[in-house]
Amino acid sequence: MTGRARTVAIFCLGLSQLLHWGLSYYLIGVFGGRIAADLGWSHATVYSGFSLALLVMGVLSSPVGRLVDRVGGRMPMSLGAVLAAAGCMLLAIGHDYWIYLLAWVALGAAMRLTLYDAAFAALAKAFGTGAKRPIAQITLLGGLASTAFWPFGNLLAETWGWRGACWVYASIAIASIPLFLTLPRVAAPGGAQAEAEPPLPPPPPPSKLAAWLFAYTVGGLNFLNAAFSAHMIVVLAALGLALPVAVWVASLRGIGQSSARFCEVAFGGRINPLNLHLGAALGFPLSFIAGVWSGDWLVAAMAFALVYGASNGLMSITRGTLPLVLFDPRTYGATVGKLLTPGFVLAAVAPSAYAALLDGFGPRATLWVSAFLALTITAAAGVLRRRFYRPI
Repeated sequence: MTGRARTVAIFCLGLSQLLHWGLSYYLIGVFGGRIAADLGWSHATVYSGFSLALLVMGVLSSPVGRLVDRVGGRMPMSLGAVLAAAGCMLLAIGHDYWIYLLAWVALGAAMRLTLYDAAFAALAKAFGTGAKRPIAQITLLGGLASTAFWPFGNLLAETWGWRGACWVYASIAIASIPLFLTLPRVAAPGGAQAEAEPPLPPPPPPSKLAAWLFAYTVGGLNFLNAAFSAHMIVVLAALGLALPVAVWVASLRGIGQSSARFCEVAFGGRINPLNLHLGAALGFPLSFIAGVWSGDWLVAAMAFALVYGASNGLMSITRGTLPLVLFDPRTYGATVGKLLTPGFVLAAVAPSAYAALLDGFGPRATLWVSAFLALTITAAAGVLRRRFYRPI
């Protein structure tokens, strides 16, 4: 692959992340309230669809990882774009609960096939240990998804209703397919190229402790991210911010994400992923503590969104680069897919669990619980760094 083709592929994959995070993962955060009001459903019923999608991601995690290891990212990610369009169209036309759930099944499969974990595996397949920098680069645009799509989706819904907005989202998903086709082709297993190369020795099994700690930190992040992708606007509004202000402040998380990722790409090339992982984890409890006072001071609300976004942005990078340090890059997709499965399943309960937590105890208690969970993630990241750090 030439240098120009590599640059184009990385840019296109980054653009695909901005579009697909916005039109799938962040969809419920801007349309959830409107769907509930329009269909007369409870918020728990509406968010159950998003939970189902996360559960589907968990079920498909290992198979998708193995598929990308085998054939690369072109075909699986293009299929994911088609499924994303189908899911959005089903949302747009559906009135019955079973159609609503079917839409989220399609969106769950689409998210596992198109979002970071599939993209990271595709880059590892294409570039091996040289994928660290491309992994960080594609997250630059992906980090702006909430900043772009929450206001954009809100504008579409105000203009054409949430169903009309879903039709626009479906069109964007279809239009994104050429972006995935810029990824390099991978020789079919057993083809002429494969026969000409000597077989590689089997990779060593990953350390169980490293695997458990990686799975816990990433799973904990998935849980919190699923909760606040669904409820950040709701939490800020419940703390006393007007809805337009809550949407604007919540959108700052994308600015925090991409700003932190830009700094990492520009200046962090020499930072060990284990150090970056721990540093990013430290920001989560601080962000939630700032969030407690969001209703009293706008600056605290802004700090909550920006620091949360920055920490999440850096952890998304290390989620992709840590396996290149801890495990064998040749089986990146299969190894990471297996380790992510519990986190996706755990994340599936997050939107409903946080809805109950908000209803039962209010937004401030919800933020304190989140701060405690974030501290446990930070502790696990600290142990991971202490036990497995080595200079690079």
